[in-house]
Amino acid sequence: MKRRTLKATRANTESGHHHHVYVVLLAPAAARLRTVRATNPQRDPKKPCVYVGMTGLSPEERLANHRQGLKAASVVKRHGLRLLPELYEHLNPMPFEAAVRMEQDLAEDLRRAGYTVTGGH
Repeated sequence: MKRRTLKATRANTESGHHHHVYVVLLAPAAARLRTVRATNPQRDPKKPCVYVGMTGLSPEERLANHRQGLKAASVVKRHGLRLLPELYEHLNPMPFEAAVRMEQDLAEDLRRAGYTVTGGH
C-alpha cells in the first residue's frame, strides 16, 4: 500500500478555488449607524442594508462565526439576519485574488444600485 502524505492528500482535496464572497442582510437599525450613513450618501431607504464579505469558508460557516464573535464584524454580530445568496451565489467559488477584488466590486455595485452597504474592503 502506498503511503499518503499530507501534501498529496491536500492537493487532491483542495483546489485553488475555495474562496467565496457573501452578502448578509442586516437589520434596519444598522442603517442608522453614523459610519454606515457616511459611507452610503446615495442610499435608497427602500433597499436593505447589507454587509459584503469574503471568506475561505462556506458563507454559512462564516456567518455562524460572525454570530459567535469569531473574527466578527461587529455590525454583523449585532445586526446580521441572514445570508442573501441571490446576490452572490453565481460568483462562487473563486481563487483568493479574485475574491479580494470581487468583494470590493460587489460592494460598489450594490452601493450604486442603492443598497446601504458595509464591509466590502
